[in-house]
Amino acid sequence: MQTFYEGYLNLLQACHNEIRAALKGLPLAALDWVPGAEMNSISVLVFHLTGSERYWIGDVAMQETSDRDRDAEFKVSELSAEFLEKRLTDSMGFASSRLETLTLQDLEAQRVSARNGKTFTVAWSLMHALEHSTLHLGQIQLTRQLWEQANKK
Repeated sequence: MQTFYEGYLNLLQACHNEIRAALKGLPLAALDWVPGAEMNSISVLVFHLTGSERYWIGDVAMQETSDRDRDAEFKVSELSAEFLEKRLTDSMGFASSRLETLTLQDLEAQRVSARNGKTFTVAWSLMHALEHSTLHLGQIQLTRQLWEQANKK
């Protein structure tokens, strides 16, 4: 695998490791807790960010249709921390298996998003997948902090 893609996967893995740390020790009630209106639970955030990774890396960059149901990602509940961790593991495995097939020249290739018909480069798609996951990592960490403050005994 080329050095660029190894570095990319290391950053994505670091993000996933931080998410795992945020999940550690949380009961199901905490994973499903929504801190306020127009906000998401930790379960929803993990499920959505892994769906988004699959979409941007698989559907767009690699042009492999996943039949993603984005709306359903925001309705999940009662998912254990173990299930969410497995989803992270599976997402990482998928990303690794696909990126090992790419060259640096592939970064410049144009791809069309089936969702909206817009054109993106492979590089933009990969960077967006990472950016989006790290954005939600921060939300997951804040949601955990809010849960802990709201449930101090």
